[in-house]
Amino acid sequence: MAEIEIGRGKRGRRAYSFDEIAVVPSRRTRDPEDVSTDWQIDAYRFEIPVLAAPMDSVMSPASAIAFGQAGGLPVLDLEGLWTRYEDPEPLLAEIATLEPALATARMQEIYAEDIKPDLIGARLKEIRDAGVTVAGALSPQRTQQFWNSVVESHVDIFVIRGTTVSAEHVSSRAEPLNLKRFIYELEVPVIVGGVASYTAALHLMRTGAAGVLVGFGGGAAHTTRTALGIHGPMASAVADVAGARRDYLDESGGRYVHVIADGGMGVSGDIVKAMACGADAVMLGAALARATEAPGRGFHWGPEAHHRDLPRGERVEVGTAGSLQEILFGPSRSADGTTNLMGALRRAMATTGYLELKEFQRIDVVVSPHVRS
Repeated sequence: MAEIEIGRGKRGRRAYSFDEIAVVPSRRTRDPEDVSTDWQIDAYRFEIPVLAAPMDSVMSPASAIAFGQAGGLPVLDLEGLWTRYEDPEPLLAEIATLEPALATARMQEIYAEDIKPDLIGARLKEIRDAGVTVAGALSPQRTQQFWNSVVESHVDIFVIRGTTVSAEHVSSRAEPLNLKRFIYELEVPVIVGGVASYTAALHLMRTGAAGVLVGFGGGAAHTTRTALGIHGPMASAVADVAGARRDYLDESGGRYVHVIADGGMGVSGDIVKAMACGADAVMLGAALARATEAPGRGFHWGPEAHHRDLPRGERVEVGTAGSLQEILFGPSRSADGTTNLMGALRRAMATTGYLELKEFQRIDVVVSPHVRS
């Protein structure tokens, strides 16, 4: 791929965000009622290709159960308030009322409480008892410390999620997590990420991961680009990782690793474009934080917002767009793409003539720069 000269001493590849591409209609259209949005990873099948992001503003045990019953895969943050406090509701309410200038410092204080292994088990059991697929997330730094508590809680799917996750972490201070050995010894499917490049994704796929999360620094609550200068435009990142999936499929003799877009998808059109670039599913944060049932009460933040030493996220006000049912399935009462996300995906697939998500990944796209108003 051609590189662009940034200056005499540096060249770079042009990368695209979802705002800069568009899906191209084909010669055939379909009835939206005939379209299937089913998605399966390992032995677990879901009616919608959506994972709820492991963020305290998005997922509580109660909202995880509701999301699972709606057909998606909820992922609970096992380093969040629900595993630090017996009753975090007063603290969630406080975070929603903090003055912007005080939010980061106060959140650092709140999240300084130790994680309690018994609460990990209790929260996951609550979700399991409701008959919902159980998924929990830890950062790479916490995985070695708490993975036993997660596995003993009979989690169905384990997620290792960080700003950047690599298969070759090097440290002079501590023995790093050996992802390949860890995944091999674990008896449940593991989803890992984020990554934003072909090479990093290919290495993660070789560890045995069932799915790879694509993206970092592009979410509504992230300031990674501002704090660290790191950013991966999502359209190019998803397409690159989809290319790694194709090549790994050949290399491994047929092992398929799921590509999950994570970040930069605030409206339904972004979800459509993520699928068109090759994603099998999407992980949504801000889009679901707008639900009336969301524990963030109209605000949204991730673990980066309360990092002890270097916060690279913030609490943002996303407002409330409707109930979880309205956000996922409608009816929409606005035309801004924040509600009826799955209805929009189904209609986009029908309008371009596709019945299955795997087929839709082959749709043509064009570069069409657009500044979202």
